[in-house]
Amino acid sequence: MTLSYLIIFVLLGCVLGSFYNVVGLRVPKGGSIVYPGSQCSTCHQQLMWNELIPVLSYLFIKGRCKNCNSKVSLLYPIMELISGLLFGSAFYIVGFNWELAVILTFISLLVIIVVSDISYMIISDKILLFFGILLAVLRIVEPLAPWWDSYTGAAGGFMLLFMIAVISRGGMGGGDIKLYAVIGLVLGIKLTLLSFFFAVLLATIAGLGGIWLGLWTRKEMIPFGPYIAVASLISYFFGNDLINHYIGWLS
Repeated sequence: MTLSYLIIFVLLGCVLGSFYNVVGLRVPKGGSIVYPGSQCSTCHQQLMWNELIPVLSYLFIKGRCKNCNSKVSLLYPIMELISGLLFGSAFYIVGFNWELAVILTFISLLVIIVVSDISYMIISDKILLFFGILLAVLRIVEPLAPWWDSYTGAAGGFMLLFMIAVISRGGMGGGDIKLYAVIGLVLGIKLTLLSFFFAVLLATIAGLGGIWLGLWTRKEMIPFGPYIAVASLISYFFGNDLINHYIGWLS
């Protein structure tokens, strides 16, 4: 039975991941998520049903549009697959309860943020507002212990990045600041701070590695959203264990 549910959640995540690609690409540019239907980004040919199967369609068409033969971005199947794996992992780790609703909603937000930030370096206020309200309601239904930890996390996450933006005179984007307020609702203050530490660490490693490999220059801006997403999920699933191990090591 557990295996069946696991498969269901993986498949659900892949299907929703396909939809989240659409949301992440259209909403930041003011587009509709309903009309037009899925189409080639180059020739705008409407996609057939067999071109909309998550992950598999990309393999069937060999990464190219059937109509104009232009390359289809790898971002689509990658985010679909990641969404499926994250949904399955969340069910396996958290179980079937209200906290599962919290983490699945959180994963959904982060997937959309990654798509939009990679594509445009934009984190949409509309997306943050929608998921912020939804996660605030879910944290009332399934609160952290203590219950006020969500609110201190939201305030702490916002203020931390806001102060960095002020001190660095714009070194931190407004979307990142507001995103950490939403992250704080889910993680609480302790894990929010841990998430920011990991995000900076990952971004620094990737940034220096990219410069060394010649992928970008020191003056180029790189999206911070993907590192925030990875760091936040690490903190959610493993943060308390990492902190306890660290404290034990110090002792």
